[in-house]
Formats: sequence, C-alpha cells, structure tokens
Amino acid sequence: MGRRGELAVFRETFARDPEGADFPFLFHVRGNGGVGKSTLVRQWESTAREQPSVVTAYVDDEVHDALEAMEAVSARLGRQGHPLKRFDKQLTTYRQRRHQAESAVAAPQSGPGEPGAAAAGPSPSSTVAAQVGLAGLGALVPGAALFTGAVDPQQVALGADRVRAMLNTRLRSHDDVQLVMNPLTGLAPVFLDDLAEVAERCERVVLFFDVYERTGPVLDTWLRTITFGDEYGSLPVNVQIVLAGQLRLDTRVWGDRLGQVTEVSLEVFSEEEARTLLATHGVTDEPSIELVLRLSGRLPLLVDMLARSDPGGGAATGDPSETAVERFLKWEPDPERREAALACALPLQTDEDIYRAVVPESAAGSYAWLRGLAFVSPQAGRCRYHDVVRAAMLRLQRTRSPARWQQAHTLLADVFRQRRLAVEADLGTDPEDLWKEAVWREHRLNETYHLLCANPRTALADALRESAHAIGLDVATLRRWAQILGGAGLDTDTEALVSWGERLEAAAEQEQPGAVVLTLLLNASELDASGRALAYTVRAEEYRHVGDARSALADCEAAVALAPDAARPHAGLGETFRVLGRYEESVASCTRAVEIDPGYALAFGSRGDAYRNLGRHDEAFADFGRAIEIDRRYAWAYGSRARVYEALERHEEALADYDRALEIDPLYEWAVGSRAQLFERMGRYEEALADYDRAVEMDPQYAWAHAGRAQVYEGMGRHEEALADYDRALEIDPLYEWAVGSRAQLFERMGRYEEALADYDRAVVIDPEYAWALGSRARVKKDMGRLEEAVADYSRAVEILPDYAWAFQGRAQVYAGMGRHDEALADFARALELRPGYGWALGNRGELYEKLGRREEAVADFTRAIEIDPASDWVLGARARTYLCLGRHEDALADCARTVEIDPRDGWNQMLYGVVLRAAGDTPAAEARFAEALRLFTEEGAGAGDAAVNARQGLIVLHCALFDHGAAASVAEALIALGPGRNLIEEAVEDLSLLGALCPEAGPGIEPVTRRLRETLRQG
Repeated sequence: MGRRGELAVFRETFARDPEGADFPFLFHVRGNGGVGKSTLVRQWESTAREQPSVVTAYVDDEVHDALEAMEAVSARLGRQGHPLKRFDKQLTTYRQRRHQAESAVAAPQSGPGEPGAAAAGPSPSSTVAAQVGLAGLGALVPGAALFTGAVDPQQVALGADRVRAMLNTRLRSHDDVQLVMNPLTGLAPVFLDDLAEVAERCERVVLFFDVYERTGPVLDTWLRTITFGDEYGSLPVNVQIVLAGQLRLDTRVWGDRLGQVTEVSLEVFSEEEARTLLATHGVTDEPSIELVLRLSGRLPLLVDMLARSDPGGGAATGDPSETAVERFLKWEPDPERREAALACALPLQTDEDIYRAVVPESAAGSYAWLRGLAFVSPQAGRCRYHDVVRAAMLRLQRTRSPARWQQAHTLLADVFRQRRLAVEADLGTDPEDLWKEAVWREHRLNETYHLLCANPRTALADALRESAHAIGLDVATLRRWAQILGGAGLDTDTEALVSWGERLEAAAEQEQPGAVVLTLLLNASELDASGRALAYTVRAEEYRHVGDARSALADCEAAVALAPDAARPHAGLGETFRVLGRYEESVASCTRAVEIDPGYALAFGSRGDAYRNLGRHDEAFADFGRAIEIDRRYAWAYGSRARVYEALERHEEALADYDRALEIDPLYEWAVGSRAQLFERMGRYEEALADYDRAVEMDPQYAWAHAGRAQVYEGMGRHEEALADYDRALEIDPLYEWAVGSRAQLFERMGRYEEALADYDRAVVIDPEYAWALGSRARVKKDMGRLEEAVADYSRAVEILPDYAWAFQGRAQVYAGMGRHDEALADFARALELRPGYGWALGNRGELYEKLGRREEAVADFTRAIEIDPASDWVLGARARTYLCLGRHEDALADCARTVEIDPRDGWNQMLYGVVLRAAGDTPAAEARFAEALRLFTEEGAGAGDAAVNARQGLIVLHCALFDHGAAASVAEALIALGPGRNLIEEAVEDLSLLGALCPEAGPGIEPVTRRLRETLRQG
C-alpha cells in the first residue's frame, strides 16, 4: 500500500521520548484535494490505536468554533474510557448560565445613581477592543472598510459594557459573567487540566484535526495558544497534535513557531505506490493498471476509487471520456446507477430517504451500493461525497442542463421543507423556539442551500433574512449559515453569494458579531422590506438584552414602519415600551400585535406584564392566561403571573405558578429566587432557605443566592450564618455592592459600627453614586456622634437623587440632634412633599415638635402617621406622651392601651402605660404595668445582642420611674461596661429626659444617672 514513508514517519514517534527536545509533537499534513490527506490521517489514527495505552480524538469540519472542538475531543476520549469530566461540567454550566442570561426578564431601567444604572459611556478597554474588532473586519473582507467606517466603535463598545452590566445584574457571580462573556477563558484551562490527567494515565494522547482548510480560521488561535502559550495552561508533553488540510498554516498565527511544526507534504502517488495500492485491490493485469494510471493521474483518491471499481477481469476497455466524472464512474456500466450517483452529489449529505427521493425508481434499492463507492464516506447513517468528486459532479450537472439542475434542487428544497414542517407541527411556529431546535435548524439550513442553488438571486433575500435569526442564536450557527451561503455561491458560481458568505464569516469573528451582522444586513441592497424589518427587530432585541432600551425603541419604530402588518415588530415595540416603563404605549403596541397574530404568546405576555404594572390585575390575569393557553411551557408567563398573585396577597396561587415555571425550566433561577423571597415574606424561612440552598447547589458560585440566603438568616436572627453567606457572596464577587451594603446594615444592627462603616465605605468606593450607601453611612456616623460627616453624606445623597425622601428625613434627624431645628423642619417638609404618606418622617417631625414644645403640631403629625399605619405602637406611644403633657389623660390612656394590644411583650409599652396610669391616679393598675415591664426587661436583659442592650436601657428608665435610684445607677454602670456605643448612651439620656418631663417627681433620682451617662459621652 502507498504512503509507506509517511506512515513510518508517524509510527517511529512512538519509539521516541516525548521529553526530548526534537520530539515531533505537532504535525501538519498538507496537499491538494484528493491527494489522500484524510486517508493518511485515518491510517495514522489506526497506527496510534495499535500502540499500548494510546488514546486518540479525531475532529473534522463538523465543528465550527473552539468550544465545539473541545467538546468533540471530550466526547471521543470519553468513548475510550477517558472522559473530561470537569470540562463537561463546566461546559454544562456555561450553557446554563448563557440560558439564564438569554432568558432574563428585562426590568424597568434604573434611575440615575441607583444601583444598576447604566454608565454614561463605554469603558476605555471595551472601546479599544471594539476598534480592533472593526479594523480586523476591514482587513478581512474586501470592501468592508465602508461598513466599519460607518460604525461608531464607541457604540459597539457600549454594547459590550451593557452586556457585562446586564450579566452582573442577572448572574451576580463575577466568574459566571466572565464565563458567558468569554467562554474560552473559562473553559480552555479546565479542558487542559482534564487532558493532563488523561495524559498522566496514558502513554500518549493524539489529537487529529482534519479538513483544516475549513476549520483553521476558527481553530488557529486557540490551537496555537494551547500548544505554545500559557494563557490557559500548558499542554502535556505526551500530547501530539496532527493538522491536515489543503493550505499552508497561516503565518500571522503560526509564523514564529513554524520551525517546530513537522510538515508532511503529500503529492500524487509515485508509479510504484500506485501499483502497490492497485495490487492490494486485486488489479494486477497490465492493461487495467495502465488505464487506471492514465485516468487517475496517480491522484490517490482516484487510484483508490478506480481500483475498487474495476471488476478485475482484465478485459479490454474502450477509451472513456476525459471528463472527471467519467473517470469517477468509469467502472459503473448501469446508466441508472450512474445517474443516481450524480443525483446524490447534489445534497450536502445523503441518507436513505433523500436517496430514494432523488434517484430513478429502478435504482431506489441501491443505497448500500452508493455507500460502498470509493468517494463516499459513511457518517452516522448518512454519507458524504469527497469534495473533489462532488465539485466535479456539480459542475457537470449545472452546465449540462441548467433546467434539470434547478428542478433537482427545487425538489430537494421541498424534501427538507417537508421535514422542517414536520418538526414545526410539534414545536409550533415561534421563530425563537424553532431556531433553538437543532433538528429544525438543520432542515432549514439544507432547504436554504437548495433554494439558493436553484435560484441564487431570488433566494438571497430570504437567506439574508434568515441570517438575522442565526445571529440571534449563537456565533457557531452564524458561521454555519455563512458557510452555506458561501458554499452555494461556489457551487453555482455566483459571486454575490460567495461575497456574503465571506462577509458573514468575517463578522462572526468580531467581539460583537450581532451588531456587526445586523448592521451589515441593514446596509444590504439585496434585503427586502420584510427582511429589513426583521433585522431591525432582532437588533432591537439585542439592544434590550444589554439594557439599551432607547436604541431598541428606534429600531422597533423603524421595523414597524417597514412592516406595519407584521406582528413581531409591534410585539417588539410593545416589549420595549414595557421595559421603558411606558405601559400604556406597551399595551397599545402589543394589542396591535395580537390583532395581527392572535396566537402570539410573547405579545400577550408583554401586555400582561404592562397591565400588571398599571395595576389592572384582571386584564393581566387574562393575558397571562391566554399566553399560557397558547404555550403551555411559557415559564416566564407563569413567573410573571405569580407576581400578580403576590401583589394581591394571593400567596398560595403565586407559589403554584412559581412551581409550574420551575417544572418547565428547572434552571430558571429568577423563579427560584422569587419563590425564595416570597417564602421569606410569608415567614416560611425554612422553605426560603431550601430554595436558596437549591440555587447554591445549582451553582456554588451564584453570589446572589448566597446573599439572598443571608437575608433569610438575618430575618431568623441567625446573624453569624448571615455574615458567613454575605462573606461568601463577596468572595465570589468583590464588587457586589448590594451584598456589601446588606452586610454593612447587619453589622449596624449588631452594634458593630466600625465594621458597618468600613462596608459602607467599600460600597461607595465601588459606586461613588450609590445614594443608598451614602445615606446608610450617614446614619452610622450619626449613631457614632460624627454629625457633621453625617450631614455631608446625606447632602451628597440628595445631590445625586434630588427626590430621595429618605435621605432628607435622615438629614433632618441629624439637624435636630445638632439643635439646628429650622433646617431640620425644612428637611422634614421636603421629605413629606416628596412622599406625602411618609409615616416615619411624620413621626420624627412630631417628636421634634414635641421637643420644641409645639405639642398641637406634634399631635397633628402623630395622628397623620397613625392614619397611615394604625399598628405603629412607636407613634401611638409618642402621641400618648404628648397627650399626657397636654393633660389629656383619657386620650393618653387610649393610646397606651392600643400599644400593649399591638405588642404586649414590649416592656417600653408597658412602662409608658404605667406612667400614664399613675398620672391619671390609678396607682394599682400602674404598679401592675410596671411589674410587667420589669419582668419583660429582666428576661430580655439576661440575653445578648441588641435586645439585651435595649432592655437594660429600659431598666434604667423603669427604676427611675419607680424611684429606685440605686438600682437605676447599678444598671447604668452595667450598660456602660458593655460599651454599647455613643448612640445608645444618647438614647438613654433622651429617654430619662422624657421621663422627667412626664413624671417630675422622678427628677431628683434621674439627675445623677443622667450626669453619669453624660460623663461617659464626654470621655468617649
């Protein structure tokens, strides 16, 4: 058999030490089509498998990017008992995270300065990357410079930044964001680690990459990096790589390493090699040998094919036609089989059903014969012609009879159309659902190829329109689509198709391929109005996904103008209005969409959510119900309907909908988290924890789930576990500002003010415009007695958000503590102007009025606050105090009775009730309330944490109210010893002052305790 020398070159490597400096670890087999590269590579693989403890992986042009190549290697090694388990798991994680990102429900845009608000412009790094990508496109595609010059790289980069911002909001984990944004960086190191473990267990691992002239453009950089670089890790020394293709290696990628590549150049057979191969097939008579040598030109493929076809009888044969096709079919005398062989060259791949559809009826039973031809390669039940043979057969048929060519391709297009429609019968007609189905995509791709071959110019517009769908799925699908356009162009000799294939393939290599492709399409004169409308609609979806709703709106309006009678542009416009918070307009646009297409589930879903936001719950229920009726697996509709149930306090029905959403999509983390939050609001903490546990189990790097679980622990009083989860969330994502702020708030509640302050500082460093963190830091500074700094932080917060009522009332409290009463009252007024029903601000202003002796105004504020929240025992108590000072004992008693009804276990409520009862002359009842207060404070004071400190404050005041001054002084010393912080000491002084006003006879005992506490403040 031929190629003995090349076989020996590879075989002898197994006798050499891979650690040797001259070990040939990288082969490149190169030669023209038909010269026998694939045959040699398969022989090399068989040679490798014959060696002890050697595993191999063979990859051809079925892969379209580095991820698919790594997946193919993993699958082939797995079938030999060496799976790349961690890589497979990480690949699954990547697809899950990508699914989560793509299924994210767009939220209304954040206001300026709020968490999640988009930045004003792209980061410098993204701008540079986008500029490089655009420049690369200009270099790759002739004439593309006109396009790249028209695209603002700032806008492309801003898209990248918005993708990152959206993913940070959706995924929370910084690692997950990086995995989705740059999957190669997240997957290649794991791939190499697993490959290294296989290499440790085996003598040798050999990776074969055939048809490299096709896959090289998408695999070159990755292979060069894993072979010679250290970006992803190092390739084990006993791993060999074999590349096989028609072209020389790209010097732009491999140039400085070509000296380390073992080149194996294949030429046509020598006469001796050809005769040897013929002999192995039983062709030994000299006339037949001479004929094969002449017909084949000693091209290995043709030598092998003709040798297999010769009956070996040695009979003389007439001189055949000199066409290539005649050479391929020289030894097939049956004209119908010859026609069958020609017909089966038309499809990209053939299975038995396609074979029967295109061949003469008399040849219908000869599929096994076809699969046995020398130029046909079986592949998983289907078969594929060698490119050299297929190209010649296509040219022959196209030039011999253009009408039959068109008729045959039209027939094949209809075969694949029928297959596509059969899939649609099960999946429905929603384009997004269909494009996610691999079987449907394959049928649509083949249908389009044959339509382009039948009518290149008339079918181009539809093919370009479908390109918009392809980029909406993923880059690998876009590449496949581009290859179909380019392949149809070569097969029909149509330059326009070839050019579009090249442009789309080049665009697929850019950092933001979606924007590049869609803009290319929108600038294409070949695209009709409906195609342009689709491109605008898909680009709008891209904009919405990255948070750029305003750009989406412009594209949706352009799409509607181009296709006013198409449902999808109207639905896209309605969804964009929903995201922008323009709900009435959303309803109108979605209504138009469902008028055009009453079965458009997505439009009903968007309109339903717009109705929900408008508070029109009945209409929301109706729309979500209709969406679910159309698509029983519409998980988002179930989740969104659950939110309506939540708004109506119909919690069990909300839970049922969340459950159903998760049955449909077990990886729907938004639904897991939303259900966990609902459990938390319902006080069902264990179930909330279970959901967060589930989310963490699904992804241990899911920072949002750790932080959500921390909140539940916090609500359960399990502060240390809460802190542990916040810590874990911040280990995963150090820039997770919400977790930083929430941990700060917990530290604050625990009285750990320095740690709280440090976390608020960190949150403000992460986002200097984070108004909530500034306001919260101001509150801590107030509690620490750093009042001027507190005022500065509150002032900065309201500068960022001029309508931030909470910050105005917070600053008002600081002003009140500083004695700057007019400024305090002005800030309270501003807060209440912004939020007229702000009960907290009303209560605090009422207390200031009380302190200033403006008791009627205090009562008015307290009364308004109670109307807003009738169960606020704090405000009821404050009004009772004011009523007592006004001498309105009955009103004071009524308010006190209400406070103990609301919370009978609050010692402060019991104590105040006792003070009022004693002032009203009911001493026995007063003593009973004092006794109950003493019991409650004593129980709580025996514990730890905030409740114990609060109870000891209460005991100081209670002992003074009972005229037990020694006990009051003793408890005060115990409180001081705890070091509770300046704020709590100040609160105790203020409480004693209030008691003195309410109970003047307690004054002599109050004074020494107050003096001692103030002395502590001066010392601290």
